[in-house]
Amino acid sequence: MTGVNEIRSTFLDYFKKNDHEVVESGPLVPRNDPTLMFANAGMNQFKNVFTGLEKRPYSRAATAQKVVRAGGKHNDLDNVGYTARHHTFFEMLGNFSFGDYFKDRAIEFAWDLITKVYGLPADRLLVTVYAEDTDAAVYWKKIAGLSDDRIIRIPTSDNFWSMGDTGPCGPCSEIFYDHGEHIWGGPPGSAEEDGDRFVEIWNLVFMQYEQTGEGRIDLPRPSIDTGMGLERLATVLQGVHNNYDIDLFKALISASEHETGVDAEGDALGSHRVIADHLRSTSFLIADGVLPSNEGRGYVLRRIMRRAMRHAHLLGAAEPLMHRLVPTLVREMGRAYPELQRAEDLVRDTLKLEEIRFRKTLERGLGLLDSATADLSAGGQLDGETAFKLYDTYGFPLDLTQDALRARDISVDTAGFNAAMQRQKAEARAAWSGSGSAATEAVWFALKEKHGATDFLGYETETAEGVVAAIAAEDKEVAKLSAGESGYVVLNQTPFYGESGGQVGDTGEMLGTDLRVRVTNTQKKAEGLFVHSVVVEEGELVPGLALELKVDRARRTAIRANHSATHLVHEALREVLGSHVVQKGSLVSPERLRFDFAHPKPLAEEELETVESYANEIVLQNAPVETRLMAVDEAIEAGAMALFGEKYGDEVRVVSMGTALHGDKADKTYSLELCGGTHVRRTGDIGLVTLVSEGAVAAGVRRIEALTGSEARAYLESQDRRMREIAGILKTGAEEAPARVAQLVEERRKLERELADARKKLAMGGGGEGGAPVKEAGVFKLMARKVDGINPKDLKGMADEAKVQLGSGVVVLISVAEDGKAAIVTAITQDLTDKVSAVDLVRIGSEALGGRGGGGRPDMAQAGGPDGSKADAAIAAIEAHLAGL
Repeated sequence: MTGVNEIRSTFLDYFKKNDHEVVESGPLVPRNDPTLMFANAGMNQFKNVFTGLEKRPYSRAATAQKVVRAGGKHNDLDNVGYTARHHTFFEMLGNFSFGDYFKDRAIEFAWDLITKVYGLPADRLLVTVYAEDTDAAVYWKKIAGLSDDRIIRIPTSDNFWSMGDTGPCGPCSEIFYDHGEHIWGGPPGSAEEDGDRFVEIWNLVFMQYEQTGEGRIDLPRPSIDTGMGLERLATVLQGVHNNYDIDLFKALISASEHETGVDAEGDALGSHRVIADHLRSTSFLIADGVLPSNEGRGYVLRRIMRRAMRHAHLLGAAEPLMHRLVPTLVREMGRAYPELQRAEDLVRDTLKLEEIRFRKTLERGLGLLDSATADLSAGGQLDGETAFKLYDTYGFPLDLTQDALRARDISVDTAGFNAAMQRQKAEARAAWSGSGSAATEAVWFALKEKHGATDFLGYETETAEGVVAAIAAEDKEVAKLSAGESGYVVLNQTPFYGESGGQVGDTGEMLGTDLRVRVTNTQKKAEGLFVHSVVVEEGELVPGLALELKVDRARRTAIRANHSATHLVHEALREVLGSHVVQKGSLVSPERLRFDFAHPKPLAEEELETVESYANEIVLQNAPVETRLMAVDEAIEAGAMALFGEKYGDEVRVVSMGTALHGDKADKTYSLELCGGTHVRRTGDIGLVTLVSEGAVAAGVRRIEALTGSEARAYLESQDRRMREIAGILKTGAEEAPARVAQLVEERRKLERELADARKKLAMGGGGEGGAPVKEAGVFKLMARKVDGINPKDLKGMADEAKVQLGSGVVVLISVAEDGKAAIVTAITQDLTDKVSAVDLVRIGSEALGGRGGGGRPDMAQAGGPDGSKADAAIAAIEAHLAGL
């Protein structure tokens, strides 16, 4: 019973046998706590249950919760790879009681499991309790038989847990394992408690109080929240002392060794550990819908990915490494977390693409570093702000900067770097505001508890009657809304669809005697409460009124068509591009549909045409769109597409449409998805699907926009009208217009090239004038001139040609743009590079032009300046410098 998978399943099976509901891990992006960046504890998904805002059909639960601590308040990133127990990703085993059992039963469960089921020796265990928690100490002595010296009373907040400044709180009791006298360290509370001999493996939190502004009061239903790190428990059960020596990490590190050809020993050991840990966190974050970006959660993910990829670089991996390790991770953890299996292709492609980009970043960073330190000599120091800019803007890590400069005996101002880092962290903390208003959400949970969920009638009808259950305004429940006022209405039943799953909320009106209310939006809150945004146009709205409810039918009809078309486009993309295509977001509005999906590269024109063709084949079938309720497992087993992270109940709504015509799915159902949205009755009701754009929205995520029905027809008519107008201007038929335009474009390009060549010849004194003038500047021949109408990117080529004409000497060319800015190139023939540097000359010229800096090679350099009127002065400055050499 020592393998990680067996330890996990044993924990869950034990509590299942003891009447606990085994609940799937919540996603790493919390759905019910806008203050968290990532799930950081097992109790996150039960927060509203503990606070009383939400009720579940069970009072006991057990989970194996995915946890990431790499951003925000909980950030272990920089310690990973250098300590025995720090991770960015770990699994938290926990059992929970929501007003059911309390301290005595929680202690009994814990002691029974770890000593009898897991078989840990009792004489290696000791516990801590909060100093004032006499009950817990008595229970440990009675149930576990622990002596007083092995029940340590801790008077500090280390053994008192609280959710925040207010809310549930209570004392803790932690279980420690003694690794033995051969390891330095003392028990908790001692002077040597920071040692590694005694390691905490389980924390039991006894929620028995509520902290209010006035003080601490007893909770009416005391609860239990426990957390045990799976990796720490595995080290104990497997007889090792370092988390990275357990079977799971040994498998990942072995794969890393195999792929790199570098043994995990010496300096390489830490790199292999970083790669193994970061592989888990990045893969699970991607599987839960997070993709690398430059802000928020995506920024933290990118930092983790690039830290692992840097260590792959340090190990000498010549090709991208991380994506090749994904199959090993899926083999080790995919059974426990099927979302990892479903997202394997996306995880692999995202890691590969990001590592390819990061390798380019390394190359660019080294080039920028050379430029930033060009003026520094041995013993110099790179300023911390520049080092941090390389790190934060270009992803170039500090230690890699230090390594690159060490050979030149140049140090880095680490104090300045750390100051910039702390400033950035403070700004990031201030910027993170979560995803919603906790106060507002509390209102909806309270109304849900008071009135129950709203009964949705809108699948079958767009008109109905409903009774006003509650009215809210400005984050609180109110008694009425009068004419001219706006607010929110909750009904006992409604035909108005609440915004969710990408489909926008319905609009329409509510009517009563002497009452007219305009509905401007509808949203879903508190898992089943439909909240209508309203403006009272006439009369007074109060709870208890029975109203006639009318959805805007034309708007709903357009939305239905676009939503059904989204399903067809989704399946067509999977058919054309592959099964790795999964939805990453959507917008279904009355005007258009927008569909975001996982795919690593742009779609070719023929791929877009095929996607559109396949979708329209199903439209033309005019097949019925069928919906049915199924058990979620049954639906997924039948092939229904589901989005991981979406919360599905015991029963789900499955929407199917069309018959496949191609490939392995031929003659089978074309589209089968779990969906709570509204749809057309038959695919023919969509009318037509027209794709209008495709592009990137994030790394590994593409976006398609499309139109249906009358909007699609109007779009195609306008395109046809424009084509006929173009054909008329070209005096050709519409079919020949594209070829004629292409011919004209090519002719224009040819003329532009000829014009550019003529300008270059003229600028250099061509056309029979004997070439550009050459003068003597000291011992050097100097060909220098201002050239008009020349693109700055052509200056280097012109300078090369001038060097050939000159034979031996210096070339200076300055181009002035229409806005007055100047570009300057200096070039030195090879025989003179030991006497003068093009870089020195271009900086002299740039300074005269009002600029600064510039760079390049000893034989060719380029710079710019804001004041092109000083071109002659720049040439004179360079000439004077040469004359003085």
